[in-house]
Amino acid sequence: MTIKPAPHHLSRADFIAAYGGIYEHSPWVAERLFDAGLSAHDANPANLARRLAKIVDAAGYDKQMALLCAHPELAGKLAIAGSLTAESTAEQASAKLDQCNAEEFAAFQDLNNRYGKKFGHPFIIAVRGLDRATILAAFGKRVAHSAKTEFATALGEVHKIARLRLEQLLAE
Repeated sequence: MTIKPAPHHLSRADFIAAYGGIYEHSPWVAERLFDAGLSAHDANPANLARRLAKIVDAAGYDKQMALLCAHPELAGKLAIAGSLTAESTAEQASAKLDQCNAEEFAAFQDLNNRYGKKFGHPFIIAVRGLDRATILAAFGKRVAHSAKTEFATALGEVHKIARLRLEQLLAE
C-alpha cells in the first residue's frame, strides 16, 4: 500500500499537479493556496475546500466568470466529443448523463442554449448523487433566475464540486 503525502508535504509542482484540477481548468486557485502556505490542517478535505473557496470568492467577478466558463455543458458538445476532463467525465457518467434518451438529450441541448445565452456561462450543478430527471428539473428552474442569483448559485455549485473532488482525492 502506498501512502500518499499530505498536501502540506508536497512541493509546489506536485501540489499543483495533484490539486490544480479541483477547480475545472483553473490551476490558479491551487497555485494561490500553495503560495499562501499550507499546514497539517489542509489534510482535512473540509479545511482545504474552505480555503480554496475563499480564494475563489476573493478573486473578483472576472476571475469567477472565467472559472464558470471553464466548466463544460451538461450532456453537451464536449461530452459528445469525448473532450471532458477525467473528473467531469466521471461526474457526468455517475448521473448517467452519457445515457440520455433522445428526448432528454434534446431537453439538455435546449436548456444549455437558453441558459448560456441568458447568463454567459454554462449551467453548473454538482451532479454526483443526482439523476437526469432531478438535474433537468433544477436546470429548468434555474434558467428563470436573475443573473445575480444564478451567478451566486453557480459559484456555490462549483464550490460543492471542488469539495467532492477533494474528498475523493484525499480518500484515495
